[in-house]
Amino acid sequence: MTTVKAGKISPLDPAAPEPFYRQIYDRFRSAIASGLLHPGDRIPSARALTKELGLARGTIDAAYSLLAAEGYIEARGQAGTIVAPGLTPRTPVAIPTPQARSSTTTTSFRPDSILPFQMGLPALDAFPRKIWARLGARCVRAMQPSDMVHPPVCGLPALRAQIAAYLGVSRGISCSPSQIFVTSGYRHTIELIAHSLLNAGDRVWLENPGYPPTRDILDHMKIEAVAVPVDREGMVVSEGFRLAPRARAAVVTPAHQSPLSMSLSLSRRLALLDWAARNDAWIIEDDYDGEYRYVSRPLPALKSLDRDGRVFYSGTFSKVLVPSLRLAYLVVPESEVERVEQITEALAGGCPRLTQAIVTAFIAEGHFARHIQRMRKLYAERRQATVAGLEGPLGKRLRIDLQPGGMHLILRLQGRRSDRRLAARMREEGLYAEALSDWMAGGGGGASALLVSFTNISSQRAAETFGRQILKLM
Repeated sequence: MTTVKAGKISPLDPAAPEPFYRQIYDRFRSAIASGLLHPGDRIPSARALTKELGLARGTIDAAYSLLAAEGYIEARGQAGTIVAPGLTPRTPVAIPTPQARSSTTTTSFRPDSILPFQMGLPALDAFPRKIWARLGARCVRAMQPSDMVHPPVCGLPALRAQIAAYLGVSRGISCSPSQIFVTSGYRHTIELIAHSLLNAGDRVWLENPGYPPTRDILDHMKIEAVAVPVDREGMVVSEGFRLAPRARAAVVTPAHQSPLSMSLSLSRRLALLDWAARNDAWIIEDDYDGEYRYVSRPLPALKSLDRDGRVFYSGTFSKVLVPSLRLAYLVVPESEVERVEQITEALAGGCPRLTQAIVTAFIAEGHFARHIQRMRKLYAERRQATVAGLEGPLGKRLRIDLQPGGMHLILRLQGRRSDRRLAARMREEGLYAEALSDWMAGGGGGASALLVSFTNISSQRAAETFGRQILKLM
Protein backbone atom coordinates (compact mmCIF):
# COMPACT_ATOMS: atom_id res chain seq x y z
CA MET A 1 0.00 0.00 0.00
CA THR A 2 2.92 2.40 0.12
CA THR A 3 2.28 3.06 -3.55
CA VAL A 4 -1.01 4.73 -2.61
CA LYS A 5 0.81 7.40 -0.62
CA ALA A 6 3.11 8.10 -3.55
CA GLY A 7 0.09 8.70 -5.78
CA LYS A 8 0.13 5.26 -7.39
CA ILE A 9 -1.83 2.09 -6.80
CA SER A 10 -0.95 -1.41 -7.92
CA PRO A 11 -3.17 -3.14 -10.48
CA LEU A 12 -6.46 -4.48 -9.24
CA ASP A 13 -7.39 -8.16 -9.36
CA PRO A 14 -10.07 -8.83 -12.00
CA ALA A 15 -10.52 -12.37 -10.66
CA ALA A 16 -11.31 -11.24 -7.10
CA PRO A 17 -14.89 -11.68 -5.89
CA GLU A 18 -15.04 -8.03 -4.75
CA PRO A 19 -15.89 -5.42 -7.37
CA PHE A 20 -13.21 -2.90 -8.33
CA TYR A 21 -14.68 -0.05 -6.28
CA ARG A 22 -14.61 -2.25 -3.19
CA GLN A 23 -10.98 -3.27 -3.81
CA ILE A 24 -10.00 0.41 -4.02
CA TYR A 25 -11.96 1.17 -0.85
CA ASP A 26 -10.30 -1.71 1.02
CA ARG A 27 -6.80 -0.63 -0.03
CA PHE A 28 -7.20 2.94 1.13
CA ARG A 29 -8.85 1.90 4.38
CA SER A 30 -6.04 -0.59 5.11
CA ALA A 31 -3.39 2.04 4.36
CA ILE A 32 -5.06 4.48 6.76
CA ALA A 33 -5.57 1.84 9.46
CA SER A 34 -1.96 0.64 9.25
CA GLY A 35 -0.51 4.15 9.42
CA LEU A 36 0.92 4.21 5.90
CA LEU A 37 -1.47 7.08 5.21
CA HIS A 38 -1.71 9.68 7.96
CA PRO A 39 -4.39 12.27 8.78
CA GLY A 40 -3.94 15.20 6.42
CA ASP A 41 -2.08 13.20 3.74
CA ARG A 42 -3.20 13.99 0.22
CA ILE A 43 -4.43 11.10 -1.93
CA PRO A 44 -4.75 10.90 -5.72
CA SER A 45 -7.65 12.76 -7.26
CA ALA A 46 -10.48 10.66 -8.68
CA ARG A 47 -9.55 11.90 -12.14
CA ALA A 48 -5.89 10.90 -11.76
CA LEU A 49 -6.77 7.47 -10.38
CA THR A 50 -9.26 6.91 -13.19
CA LYS A 51 -6.53 7.53 -15.74
CA GLU A 52 -3.94 5.43 -13.91
CA LEU A 53 -6.14 2.36 -13.42
CA GLY A 54 -8.02 2.62 -16.70
CA LEU A 55 -11.40 2.33 -14.98
CA ALA A 56 -14.66 4.19 -15.39
CA ARG A 57 -14.87 7.42 -13.40
CA GLY A 58 -18.00 6.12 -11.69
CA THR A 59 -16.02 3.21 -10.18
CA ILE A 60 -13.52 5.57 -8.55
CA ASP A 61 -16.29 7.94 -7.39
CA ALA A 62 -18.10 5.03 -5.75
CA ALA A 63 -15.00 4.04 -3.79
CA TYR A 64 -14.25 7.63 -2.73
CA SER A 65 -17.90 8.25 -1.77
CA LEU A 66 -17.85 5.20 0.50
CA LEU A 67 -14.58 6.31 2.11
CA ALA A 68 -15.96 9.81 2.63
CA ALA A 69 -19.25 8.54 4.06
CA GLU A 70 -17.38 6.52 6.67
CA GLY A 71 -15.17 9.49 7.58
CA TYR A 72 -11.88 8.25 6.14
CA ILE A 73 -11.34 11.04 3.60
CA GLU A 74 -12.44 14.62 2.96
CA ALA A 75 -12.74 16.50 -0.32
CA ARG A 76 -11.19 19.98 -0.16
CA GLY A 77 -12.13 21.28 -3.59
CA GLN A 78 -9.13 22.61 -5.48
CA ALA A 79 -6.91 21.61 -2.57
CA GLY A 80 -7.63 17.98 -3.41
CA THR A 81 -8.78 15.03 -1.34
CA ILE A 82 -7.07 14.25 1.95
CA VAL A 83 -7.19 11.70 4.75
CA ALA A 84 -9.56 13.13 7.36
CA PRO A 85 -7.64 15.23 9.94
CA GLY A 86 -7.78 13.90 13.48
CA LEU A 87 -8.78 10.47 12.28
CA THR A 88 -8.05 7.67 14.72
CA PRO A 89 -7.62 4.33 12.99
CA ARG A 90 -10.48 2.01 13.93
CA THR A 91 -8.69 -1.24 13.18
CA PRO A 92 -4.98 -0.75 13.61
CA VAL A 93 -2.94 -3.38 11.87
CA ALA A 94 0.39 -4.49 13.27
CA ILE A 95 2.96 -4.03 10.55
CA PRO A 96 6.17 -6.00 11.08
CA THR A 97 9.18 -3.72 10.87
CA PRO A 98 12.72 -4.79 10.10
CA GLN A 99 14.60 -5.44 13.31
CA ALA A 100 17.32 -2.89 13.92
CA ARG A 101 20.81 -4.31 13.64
CA SER A 102 22.48 -4.65 16.96
CA SER A 103 25.51 -2.47 17.40
CA THR A 104 27.38 -5.59 18.43
CA THR A 105 26.95 -7.25 15.03
CA THR A 106 29.87 -7.45 12.64
CA THR A 107 31.03 -4.09 11.38
CA SER A 108 29.93 -3.11 7.90
CA PHE A 109 32.99 -2.54 5.74
CA ARG A 110 31.04 -0.23 3.46
CA PRO A 111 29.07 2.00 5.88
CA ASP A 112 27.00 4.88 4.50
CA SER A 113 27.45 7.04 7.62
CA ILE A 114 29.85 9.91 8.32
CA LEU A 115 31.09 9.48 11.89
CA PRO A 116 34.22 10.63 13.71
CA PHE A 117 37.08 8.17 13.10
CA GLN A 118 35.18 6.40 10.29
CA MET A 119 37.44 4.14 8.28
CA GLY A 120 37.60 4.30 4.50
CA LEU A 121 36.64 7.96 4.12
CA PRO A 122 38.98 10.61 2.71
CA ALA A 123 38.78 14.19 4.03
CA LEU A 124 35.32 15.07 2.75
CA ASP A 125 35.64 18.72 3.78
CA ALA A 126 38.73 19.11 1.60
CA PHE A 127 37.26 17.70 -1.62
CA PRO A 128 37.49 20.35 -4.39
CA ARG A 129 33.76 20.69 -4.96
CA LYS A 130 33.94 23.86 -7.05
CA ILE A 131 36.42 22.37 -9.50
CA TRP A 132 34.39 19.17 -9.66
CA ALA A 133 31.16 21.10 -10.30
CA ARG A 134 32.78 23.11 -13.08
CA LEU A 135 34.15 20.01 -14.78
CA GLY A 136 30.84 18.22 -14.34
CA ALA A 137 28.88 21.06 -15.91
CA ARG A 138 31.29 21.18 -18.82
CA CYS A 139 31.04 17.44 -19.40
CA VAL A 140 27.24 17.59 -19.34
CA ARG A 141 27.16 20.47 -21.83
CA ALA A 142 29.51 18.57 -24.14
CA MET A 143 27.41 15.38 -24.14
CA GLN A 144 26.54 13.99 -27.56
CA PRO A 145 24.11 11.17 -28.45
CA SER A 146 27.10 8.82 -28.59
CA ASP A 147 27.77 9.61 -24.91
CA MET A 148 24.28 8.48 -23.92
CA VAL A 149 24.52 4.84 -24.95
CA HIS A 150 25.93 2.03 -22.83
CA PRO A 151 29.46 2.83 -21.61
CA PRO A 152 32.39 0.64 -22.69
CA VAL A 153 32.52 -2.21 -20.20
CA CYS A 154 36.30 -1.95 -19.83
CA GLY A 155 36.20 1.81 -19.21
CA LEU A 156 36.36 4.97 -21.30
CA PRO A 157 39.48 4.88 -23.50
CA ALA A 158 40.43 8.41 -22.39
CA LEU A 159 40.25 7.47 -18.71
CA ARG A 160 42.23 4.27 -19.26
CA ALA A 161 44.94 6.32 -20.97
CA GLN A 162 45.04 8.86 -18.14
CA ILE A 163 45.30 6.13 -15.49
CA ALA A 164 48.14 4.43 -17.39
CA ALA A 165 50.05 7.71 -17.63
CA TYR A 166 49.47 8.50 -13.94
CA LEU A 167 50.67 5.07 -12.79
CA GLY A 168 53.81 5.33 -14.90
CA VAL A 169 54.82 8.58 -13.21
CA SER A 170 53.57 8.09 -9.65
CA ARG A 171 53.81 4.34 -9.02
CA GLY A 172 56.53 3.26 -11.43
CA ILE A 173 54.19 0.96 -13.36
CA SER A 174 54.78 0.63 -17.09
CA CYS A 175 51.51 -0.38 -18.76
CA SER A 176 49.40 0.41 -21.80
CA PRO A 177 45.78 1.70 -21.69
CA SER A 178 44.58 -1.69 -22.96
CA GLN A 179 45.85 -3.26 -19.71
CA ILE A 180 43.67 -0.92 -17.62
CA PHE A 181 40.18 -2.09 -16.67
CA VAL A 182 37.87 0.38 -14.93
CA THR A 183 35.72 -1.27 -12.25
CA SER A 184 33.07 -0.19 -9.78
CA GLY A 185 35.21 -0.80 -6.70
CA TYR A 186 37.60 -3.20 -4.99
CA ARG A 187 34.99 -5.93 -4.63
CA HIS A 188 34.26 -5.79 -8.35
CA THR A 189 37.99 -5.93 -9.04
CA ILE A 190 38.50 -9.05 -6.91
CA GLU A 191 35.47 -10.75 -8.44
CA LEU A 192 36.76 -9.99 -11.94
CA ILE A 193 40.19 -11.45 -11.14
CA ALA A 194 38.73 -14.52 -9.45
CA HIS A 195 36.37 -15.27 -12.33
CA SER A 196 39.25 -14.86 -14.78
CA LEU A 197 41.95 -16.87 -13.00
CA LEU A 198 40.57 -19.09 -10.27
CA ASN A 199 38.31 -22.10 -9.85
CA ALA A 200 36.35 -23.49 -6.95
CA GLY A 201 38.70 -25.39 -4.66
CA ASP A 202 41.76 -23.27 -5.48
CA ARG A 203 43.83 -21.94 -2.58
CA VAL A 204 44.81 -18.29 -2.19
CA TRP A 205 47.17 -16.68 0.32
CA LEU A 206 45.60 -13.84 2.32
CA GLU A 207 47.34 -11.66 4.89
CA ASN A 208 46.32 -12.28 8.50
CA PRO A 209 45.07 -9.86 9.69
CA GLY A 210 43.64 -8.70 6.39
CA TYR A 211 40.67 -6.96 4.78
CA PRO A 212 37.61 -9.12 5.65
CA PRO A 213 35.60 -8.57 2.43
CA THR A 214 38.34 -10.34 0.47
CA ARG A 215 37.83 -13.48 2.55
CA ASP A 216 34.06 -13.19 2.14
CA ILE A 217 34.23 -12.88 -1.66
CA LEU A 218 36.53 -15.89 -2.01
CA ASP A 219 34.38 -17.89 0.38
CA HIS A 220 31.27 -17.23 -1.73
CA MET A 221 33.18 -18.46 -4.78
CA LYS A 222 34.26 -21.66 -2.96
CA ILE A 223 37.91 -20.62 -3.07
CA GLU A 224 39.96 -21.53 0.01
CA ALA A 225 41.63 -18.61 1.78
CA VAL A 226 44.94 -19.52 3.43
CA ALA A 227 45.70 -17.16 6.32
CA VAL A 228 49.37 -16.14 6.15
CA PRO A 229 50.68 -14.18 9.17
CA VAL A 230 52.35 -10.78 8.94
CA ASP A 231 55.14 -9.24 10.96
CA ARG A 232 57.12 -5.99 10.81
CA GLU A 233 58.15 -6.73 7.23
CA GLY A 234 54.66 -7.53 6.00
CA MET A 235 53.39 -10.92 4.84
CA VAL A 236 55.65 -13.74 6.04
CA VAL A 237 56.19 -15.27 2.61
CA SER A 238 58.06 -18.27 4.01
CA GLU A 239 54.91 -19.19 5.96
CA GLY A 240 52.94 -19.06 2.75
CA PHE A 241 55.42 -21.53 1.24
CA ARG A 242 54.91 -23.82 4.22
CA LEU A 243 51.10 -23.57 4.44
CA ALA A 244 50.22 -23.74 0.75
CA PRO A 245 53.21 -23.89 -1.64
CA ARG A 246 50.93 -24.65 -4.61
CA ALA A 247 48.41 -21.88 -3.99
CA ARG A 248 47.07 -20.28 -7.17
CA ALA A 249 47.36 -16.67 -5.98
CA ALA A 250 48.33 -14.33 -3.16
CA VAL A 251 46.50 -11.11 -2.22
CA VAL A 252 48.84 -8.57 -0.63
CA THR A 253 48.89 -4.90 0.40
CA PRO A 254 52.60 -4.10 -0.02
CA ALA A 255 52.59 -0.30 0.40
CA HIS A 256 50.66 -0.24 3.69
CA GLN A 257 49.59 -3.63 4.98
CA SER A 258 45.86 -3.60 5.58
CA PRO A 259 45.26 -2.95 8.46
CA LEU A 260 48.62 -2.85 10.29
CA SER A 261 50.21 -0.38 7.82
CA MET A 262 53.77 -1.73 7.65
CA SER A 263 55.37 -2.04 4.20
CA LEU A 264 56.36 -5.30 2.58
CA SER A 265 60.16 -5.47 2.63
CA LEU A 266 62.15 -5.66 -0.60
CA SER A 267 63.46 -9.16 0.15
CA ARG A 268 59.92 -10.45 0.63
CA ARG A 269 58.68 -8.67 -2.49
CA LEU A 270 61.35 -10.46 -4.50
CA ALA A 271 60.60 -13.79 -2.79
CA LEU A 272 56.91 -13.40 -3.57
CA LEU A 273 57.58 -12.60 -7.21
CA ASP A 274 59.95 -15.56 -7.49
CA TRP A 275 57.35 -17.90 -5.96
CA ALA A 276 54.68 -16.71 -8.41
CA ALA A 277 56.96 -17.16 -11.43
CA ARG A 278 58.13 -20.65 -10.39
CA ASN A 279 54.65 -21.92 -9.54
CA ASP A 280 52.63 -20.28 -12.32
CA ALA A 281 50.76 -18.39 -9.59
CA TRP A 282 49.37 -14.86 -9.46
CA ILE A 283 49.89 -11.90 -7.15
CA ILE A 284 47.02 -9.47 -6.56
CA GLU A 285 48.46 -6.17 -5.32
CA ASP A 286 45.88 -4.05 -3.50
CA ASP A 287 47.36 -0.54 -3.50
CA TYR A 288 44.41 1.05 -1.71
CA ASP A 289 46.21 4.11 -0.27
CA GLY A 290 49.80 3.87 -1.46
CA GLU A 291 49.88 7.59 -2.27
CA TYR A 292 49.87 8.53 1.41
CA ARG A 293 53.24 8.16 3.07
CA TYR A 294 54.46 10.77 5.55
CA VAL A 295 58.10 10.02 6.33
CA SER A 296 59.41 9.73 2.76
CA ARG A 297 58.21 9.55 -0.80
CA PRO A 298 55.56 6.89 -1.60
CA LEU A 299 57.15 3.48 -2.22
CA PRO A 300 57.14 2.07 -5.75
CA ALA A 301 54.44 -0.46 -6.39
CA LEU A 302 55.22 -4.19 -6.29
CA LYS A 303 53.96 -4.25 -9.87
CA SER A 304 56.91 -2.06 -10.88
CA LEU A 305 59.23 -5.00 -10.03
CA ASP A 306 57.18 -7.54 -12.00
CA ARG A 307 59.28 -8.87 -14.89
CA ASP A 308 57.33 -12.07 -15.50
CA GLY A 309 53.80 -10.66 -15.80
CA ARG A 310 52.48 -12.26 -12.60
CA VAL A 311 51.04 -9.21 -10.79
CA PHE A 312 47.51 -7.84 -11.06
CA TYR A 313 47.54 -4.29 -9.69
CA SER A 314 44.37 -2.94 -8.03
CA GLY A 315 43.86 0.78 -7.41
CA THR A 316 40.89 2.88 -6.40
CA PHE A 317 39.56 6.43 -6.51
CA SER A 318 37.58 5.90 -3.29
CA LYS A 319 40.46 6.83 -0.99
CA VAL A 320 41.97 9.66 -3.04
CA LEU A 321 38.69 11.24 -4.21
CA VAL A 322 35.38 10.02 -2.72
CA PRO A 323 33.78 6.56 -2.34
CA SER A 324 30.49 7.64 -3.93
CA LEU A 325 32.16 7.72 -7.35
CA ARG A 326 32.29 3.90 -7.29
CA LEU A 327 35.34 3.89 -9.52
CA ALA A 328 38.43 1.73 -9.25
CA TYR A 329 40.84 0.21 -11.74
CA LEU A 330 42.84 -2.91 -12.42
CA VAL A 331 46.14 -3.31 -14.29
CA VAL A 332 46.22 -6.73 -15.98
CA PRO A 333 49.36 -8.51 -17.23
CA GLU A 334 49.48 -8.43 -21.03
CA SER A 335 49.15 -12.20 -21.27
CA GLU A 336 45.78 -12.11 -19.52
CA VAL A 337 44.17 -9.06 -21.15
CA GLU A 338 42.12 -11.08 -23.63
CA ARG A 339 40.81 -13.42 -20.91
CA VAL A 340 39.83 -10.54 -18.61
CA GLU A 341 38.16 -8.77 -21.54
CA GLN A 342 36.03 -11.86 -22.14
CA ILE A 343 34.99 -12.08 -18.49
CA THR A 344 34.29 -8.35 -18.38
CA GLU A 345 32.09 -8.56 -21.47
CA ALA A 346 30.15 -11.42 -19.87
CA LEU A 347 29.73 -10.06 -16.35
CA ALA A 348 30.19 -6.29 -16.26
CA GLY A 349 27.82 -3.51 -17.25
CA GLY A 350 30.32 -0.68 -17.28
CA CYS A 351 30.66 2.29 -14.95
CA PRO A 352 28.71 5.54 -15.52
CA ARG A 353 30.16 7.33 -18.51
CA LEU A 354 29.61 10.83 -17.10
CA THR A 355 31.49 10.02 -13.88
CA GLN A 356 34.36 8.59 -15.89
CA ALA A 357 34.43 11.68 -18.11
CA ILE A 358 34.67 14.00 -15.10
CA VAL A 359 37.48 11.94 -13.53
CA THR A 360 39.28 11.96 -16.88
CA ALA A 361 39.16 15.77 -17.05
CA PHE A 362 40.16 16.00 -13.38
CA ILE A 363 43.32 13.99 -14.05
CA ALA A 364 44.14 15.50 -17.44
CA GLU A 365 44.04 19.09 -16.16
CA GLY A 366 46.39 18.34 -13.25
CA HIS A 367 43.80 18.61 -10.47
CA PHE A 368 44.27 15.00 -9.42
CA ALA A 369 48.01 15.28 -8.79
CA ARG A 370 47.58 18.58 -6.95
CA HIS A 371 44.76 17.13 -4.84
CA ILE A 372 46.92 14.19 -3.76
CA GLN A 373 49.75 16.55 -2.81
CA ARG A 374 47.39 18.69 -0.72
CA MET A 375 45.85 15.64 0.95
CA ARG A 376 49.27 14.20 1.77
CA LYS A 377 50.14 17.42 3.63
CA LEU A 378 46.70 17.68 5.27
CA TYR A 379 46.71 14.05 6.41
CA ALA A 380 50.17 14.39 7.93
CA GLU A 381 48.85 17.33 9.98
CA ARG A 382 45.62 15.62 10.98
CA ARG A 383 47.45 12.42 11.84
CA GLN A 384 49.75 14.30 14.21
CA ALA A 385 46.86 16.28 15.73
CA THR A 386 44.75 13.15 16.25
CA VAL A 387 47.57 11.29 17.97
CA ALA A 388 48.31 14.24 20.24
CA GLY A 389 44.63 14.70 21.06
CA LEU A 390 44.00 11.05 21.91
CA GLU A 391 47.17 10.51 23.93
CA GLY A 392 46.09 13.08 26.52
CA PRO A 393 42.95 11.34 27.86
CA LEU A 394 43.77 7.80 26.70
CA GLY A 395 47.55 7.50 27.05
CA LYS A 396 47.30 5.24 30.12
CA ARG A 397 44.68 2.98 28.57
CA LEU A 398 46.12 2.31 25.14
CA ARG A 399 49.18 2.59 22.89
CA ILE A 400 49.00 4.22 19.48
CA ASP A 401 50.91 2.48 16.69
CA LEU A 402 52.36 5.16 14.43
CA GLN A 403 53.22 3.73 11.02
CA PRO A 404 54.89 5.71 8.20
CA GLY A 405 51.81 5.85 5.98
CA GLY A 406 48.14 5.12 5.51
CA MET A 407 44.88 6.78 6.51
CA HIS A 408 44.18 5.28 9.94
CA LEU A 409 45.67 4.67 13.37
CA ILE A 410 45.90 1.50 15.46
CA LEU A 411 44.95 1.93 19.11
CA ARG A 412 46.38 -1.01 21.06
CA LEU A 413 44.22 -1.62 24.14
CA GLN A 414 46.01 -2.27 27.41
CA GLY A 415 44.95 -5.06 29.74
CA ARG A 416 42.22 -7.50 28.82
CA ARG A 417 39.75 -5.10 27.21
CA SER A 418 37.68 -6.42 24.32
CA ASP A 419 38.14 -4.44 21.13
CA ARG A 420 34.80 -5.70 19.77
CA ARG A 421 32.91 -4.55 22.85
CA LEU A 422 34.54 -1.13 22.89
CA ALA A 423 34.00 -0.65 19.13
CA ALA A 424 30.33 -1.52 19.57
CA ARG A 425 29.94 0.94 22.46
CA MET A 426 31.60 3.66 20.42
CA ARG A 427 29.17 3.12 17.56
CA GLU A 428 26.28 3.35 20.01
CA GLU A 429 27.60 6.77 21.07
CA GLY A 430 28.05 8.10 17.54
CA LEU A 431 31.78 7.36 17.15
CA TYR A 432 33.30 4.88 14.74
CA ALA A 433 35.91 2.19 15.23
CA GLU A 434 36.64 -1.23 13.83
CA ALA A 435 37.90 -4.05 16.01
CA LEU A 436 41.18 -5.58 14.87
CA SER A 437 39.75 -8.95 15.97
CA ASP A 438 37.26 -8.71 13.08
CA TRP A 439 40.18 -8.52 10.64
CA MET A 440 41.76 -11.73 11.95
CA ALA A 441 41.06 -15.10 10.35
CA GLY A 442 39.18 -17.18 12.87
CA GLY A 443 37.98 -14.08 14.71
CA GLY A 444 40.80 -12.98 16.95
CA GLY A 445 43.72 -14.87 18.33
CA GLY A 446 44.62 -12.47 21.10
CA ALA A 447 44.69 -9.21 19.15
CA SER A 448 42.87 -6.36 20.87
CA ALA A 449 43.04 -3.02 19.11
CA LEU A 450 40.84 -0.40 17.51
CA LEU A 451 41.24 0.88 13.97
CA VAL A 452 40.30 4.55 13.64
CA SER A 453 40.74 7.00 10.79
CA PHE A 454 42.15 10.49 11.28
CA THR A 455 41.27 11.91 7.87
CA ASN A 456 38.12 13.73 9.04
CA ILE A 457 39.40 14.82 12.48
CA SER A 458 39.89 18.53 11.98
CA SER A 459 41.94 19.47 15.07
CA GLN A 460 43.72 18.30 18.19
CA ARG A 461 40.93 19.78 20.30
CA ALA A 462 38.34 17.68 18.46
CA ALA A 463 40.47 14.57 19.00
CA GLU A 464 40.77 15.35 22.72
CA THR A 465 36.99 15.70 23.00
CA PHE A 466 36.44 12.37 21.31
CA GLY A 467 39.20 10.82 23.42
CA ARG A 468 37.41 11.82 26.63
CA GLN A 469 34.23 10.32 25.23
CA ILE A 470 36.02 7.04 24.53
CA LEU A 471 37.52 7.06 28.02
CA LYS A 472 34.03 7.05 29.54
CA LEU A 473 33.18 3.97 27.50
CA MET A 474 36.19 1.93 28.56
